[in-house]
Amino acid sequence: MTKLFSLVVSLPLLFSATYGQFGSVKIEFDDRLLRSGEKYDLINLKDDVQQFFINTSWDKDFSDLEIPLHIQIVFEGAASKGNVKTYLCKALFSNGSELRYFDNGAQFYYSPGSSLYFDLVLFEPLSAFLAFYAHMILAGVIDTYEYRGGGATYEIAREIALRGASSEYQKGWNSRISLVDDISKNSGLRDARLSYYIGKDLLQEDNIEEGLKELHNMLNGLEKSAIDFGREQSTQYFMKIHSAYLAETFNKFGRRDLLIDVKQLDHDNSDIYKFHLDKMPE
Repeated sequence: MTKLFSLVVSLPLLFSATYGQFGSVKIEFDDRLLRSGEKYDLINLKDDVQQFFINTSWDKDFSDLEIPLHIQIVFEGAASKGNVKTYLCKALFSNGSELRYFDNGAQFYYSPGSSLYFDLVLFEPLSAFLAFYAHMILAGVIDTYEYRGGGATYEIAREIALRGASSEYQKGWNSRISLVDDISKNSGLRDARLSYYIGKDLLQEDNIEEGLKELHNMLNGLEKSAIDFGREQSTQYFMKIHSAYLAETFNKFGRRDLLIDVKQLDHDNSDIYKFHLDKMPE
């Protein structure tokens, strides 16, 4: 339904697959705080993470989405307990568009030569951490194809987080439970995403009336999100990413009323909307 563009990162490692939910995975590590031996132990981690995302079948009903995935991991330290080395990190996961999640603290172990695989029942800290955000990104994309279609996928993310919160590696999992709960319950944003992409497709097919109607529905969803959740971060980021397109589109088709409405909803990008409003007759 939508073409999702890649986010440029420095020194990316890229792996592409022909089929699957994730089409390419770009990973950037910042390991400056690690010792040389710790860095050496992570030498295969990028490849392992790429293989994990691309080779795992995340959803049997949506198998050809080719979602671009961008991961930045900042390692903050490592500690050894017996033969197990545990790493602490912060991370950013994104699809290069409006789906973007920052994780403020994760804890996991990794050993050279080990393999990553996802099992919902058998909790493993690193695989679970990666799988949680795989499902968060996937659910958001599925929502742009079907009306609240990502619900079941959000529930899997929530189950992963619950298992993490009750494990020996609890760091960050309560925050992840709150994240998936907030996003999945934000029906206004979820509906707005669907209407945005339907509207954009209709406009590309020159179905102007129906396309603008869907973008009006999108504004209704954003208003509902604002009423229910205030200045919720994911909603604000959605508007930021699409502000230029919305301003240009409403200007192009003479919909001053919709341009005023989105300006009232999206204060952070009001200059963009004002610029296009000033070019339109009152």
